[in-house]
Amino acid sequence: MPITVHTHSHMEVNNLSWSTSSKKVLDDLSFTIEKGQFVGILGPNGVGKSTLLRCMYKYLTPDSGEVLLNNLNVSAISHREFASKVAVVLQHTPVGFSMTARQLLATGLINQQKWWQRINQVAEKHEIDRVLSLVGLTSKADQIFESLSGGERQRLLIARALLQKPEILLLDEPTNHLDVGYQVEILTLIKSLEITVVATIHDLNLASAFCDKLLLLRDGRLIKSGTPAQVFTPASIENIYGIKTEVDSHPQGRHPRVTYHFDGGRHAAV
Repeated sequence: MPITVHTHSHMEVNNLSWSTSSKKVLDDLSFTIEKGQFVGILGPNGVGKSTLLRCMYKYLTPDSGEVLLNNLNVSAISHREFASKVAVVLQHTPVGFSMTARQLLATGLINQQKWWQRINQVAEKHEIDRVLSLVGLTSKADQIFESLSGGERQRLLIARALLQKPEILLLDEPTNHLDVGYQVEILTLIKSLEITVVATIHDLNLASAFCDKLLLLRDGRLIKSGTPAQVFTPASIENIYGIKTEVDSHPQGRHPRVTYHFDGGRHAAV
């Protein structure tokens, strides 16, 4: 049966499955991502969120199904061409970098050069200054990476990804291990980029506030997708997370707010 082509979708996942030797991690997932959308992938630990991202950025090859970028199967796109369109920021912050913010960004530029190309130092400085300004770190350019705060490190890694001038940015838990102020700061930055973004997120209220579309996973399957208002209902949240909630409008009035019931049940500490 021919696959229907969605001419306006930026990225598309069709009937995607992936398994280990002992477990089906992703089970027949299908969804589309429109150009400019901020899409959040949600669900408890171990449901396949990071694995889904790995299939989307070509780190893993699905057992069946496909990932399309601009209506082309990513398996048919070279890694260099794919990297020119899709950038990835992973969950774990690197350690042991005794280099400045500017030097770290310069390594990102080197990785993009073909071996025979000379790096134009003026152009390099311009590009590094551009992304430092985008993420609000111009004043930190000459600080050692490990001396930066957690939020500043995460912003710098996003800046490194932006050196690729990507169409799509994929992020695995971009707010993980950050204080709440930095979480809001990072998601505000990502939202301001005005490119297509797909991110795995744990915090339901942050996802509600920043995402245009949510994908709710359980046991490797897509249970529900849509806007935060469509996805976040007491029934759907209890179905996925096993906790009772109230869902109303945030005081700012733009998105749903999730309030947990602390009733001493097995998930009361969520």
